[in-house]
Amino acid sequence: MGPTLIFDKSFLESLNPDEAMWLDNFFLSNITPLFFVETLANLEKRTRSGRTPEDIVGSIAYKTPDMGSRPNVHHATLLAGELSMGAKVEMDTGRPIISGGITHELDGKMGIMFQQSPEEEAFARWQKGQFLDLERSYAKAWRKDLTISSLEEKYQYFQKFFPLGKPKDLNGIKRFVEFYLTNSDHEKLLLFGLSILDVPSASQELTLKRWRDSGKAPVKDFAPFFYYVVSVNFFFYLAIATDLIGRGRPSHVIDLAYLYYLPFCHVFVSNDKLHADLVPFFLRDDQMFISGSELKADLANLDRHYDALPDDVKQRGVSSFAFYPPSDDTFLVSSLWDKYMSPTWRKDRINLSPQPENESSNKILEEMRRFEKEGVPVADDGQISSDQAHHIAIERKVRTKKGKWMRFPPEVIDRRKNDRGEWEDIQPK
Repeated sequence: MGPTLIFDKSFLESLNPDEAMWLDNFFLSNITPLFFVETLANLEKRTRSGRTPEDIVGSIAYKTPDMGSRPNVHHATLLAGELSMGAKVEMDTGRPIISGGITHELDGKMGIMFQQSPEEEAFARWQKGQFLDLERSYAKAWRKDLTISSLEEKYQYFQKFFPLGKPKDLNGIKRFVEFYLTNSDHEKLLLFGLSILDVPSASQELTLKRWRDSGKAPVKDFAPFFYYVVSVNFFFYLAIATDLIGRGRPSHVIDLAYLYYLPFCHVFVSNDKLHADLVPFFLRDDQMFISGSELKADLANLDRHYDALPDDVKQRGVSSFAFYPPSDDTFLVSSLWDKYMSPTWRKDRINLSPQPENESSNKILEEMRRFEKEGVPVADDGQISSDQAHHIAIERKVRTKKGKWMRFPPEVIDRRKNDRGEWEDIQPK
């Protein structure tokens, strides 16, 4: 698990299963809701390749990271929590914001346990060609909405922002957005943002009241995630109004929405031209945009690198010989680890070796088992953050093999949990 990565559907589709395995091995993938919806929508997509829509969705689901990944909370949920309740949205950690954790207490210590998310369960089903009727209906409705949507109304409305002439490039649009948002009256800016995000009028009134009750703080301080999303939308609509971005593709609206999750990653990867044009304007100094073709080429090089290892080494599983990327600086993945991971990873890589069971590790495992069995759920879930928890446990189901690669040693694969929740060796039949 390495730097946090966001990718769009087209990038993952471009990978073969072996490349997808290395993506999962060396990155923490933030699975955005947009990726989930786009993948599901393929059930209603006509194909010319002879493959069924179910085959295509199943293939994407198979390649989707299942070990080093977490689905991000939907941006609408984050906005609602921030605006209505003042929930804090961490904007600079580079980590996905996840939900579903249940807080437990044991011996005065607090822990958070995350079970498999509905999205992860769905991807597991889709790999097997299993789709719920509700999912099929949702896919049909989503594609219908996309085909009838139009940006023409936005194009006409945002013309009014340029009475003295339109910017000639996207840099000019960015300067205009920053000036407008920085110098606007706070109340007018709040109402403007609520309007362009299509927040219902009743919710607008509640937000406005909370803002007034809180002391009429600058919008950027009152609701930083809201402020960020408004800046993304405002930039996009102005670029449409100046014809710097075409308004003839309804799918632009979906592509744009990927940017809402940009604060929650280190690296954004895409081959989409709209992403290449817009993402760099919203990157922090500690973030990067990488073209999908560049990362795909590096993953292919990694696959060739590891495929050259002796068979007896590869049979021990990827986790035994590729816990860290190669030290060779020619690999893009290695340079990304240099930028975002522990500065000691290269030294740790050299000294990495399997450790036998010892008193310290056994004590940790025993405490985790006790927490799972004896921990008492806390009524007010979410009262502590992940940084405050003594323990965090994430339950997930992963494939033991992806592409041609076994991921774990045989002694790990040949184990299972018994009825008492204890690990035991699988007895040969």
